[in-house]
Amino acid sequence: MGALTLPSTDEVWGWLSKVPDPEIPVISLTDLGIVRDVAWEGDTLVVTVTPTYSGCPATTVINLDIEQALRDHGIEKLRLERRLSPPWTTDWISPEGRDKLRAYGIAPPIDGTAADGRLMARVNSLVGGSNLTIPCPRCGSSDTEKISQFGSTPCKASYRCKACLEPFDYFKCI
Repeated sequence: MGALTLPSTDEVWGWLSKVPDPEIPVISLTDLGIVRDVAWEGDTLVVTVTPTYSGCPATTVINLDIEQALRDHGIEKLRLERRLSPPWTTDWISPEGRDKLRAYGIAPPIDGTAADGRLMARVNSLVGGSNLTIPCPRCGSSDTEKISQFGSTPCKASYRCKACLEPFDYFKCI
């Protein structure tokens, strides 16, 4: 690709917005907020990614999916960079991503809880409780209960709705 034919970063963001998260395929990597930056350094495209947490088992698959999507669009020179600071937070999930999670049956993180949620999550785990009311993504009831701190993936907890009796995952505030 010559310098004059490089796609715009907006176009690249558009391509990346179609790459699904491997663990929750209804949400894109950009909706999840883990693609932090897209920039050209000369004729090399640099994509900066922040994993949801440093031990996320999907990180390798995510990087491969990003690389494949960009190569499919003709990007030849590509560098993926991992950025751990600042650490990813659930506050970075887009409003559209939250809606997609809810429609899929996963309760999205409670808005505004991630910034102070790190400390509160540790305190709550020590005392065995939580002040948060997690609404059911299926029926909207607030009459829910935590079944387990651990859900289908490490970033989710298991809940049950007492109104509709359906189990659901809650995307934990990280």
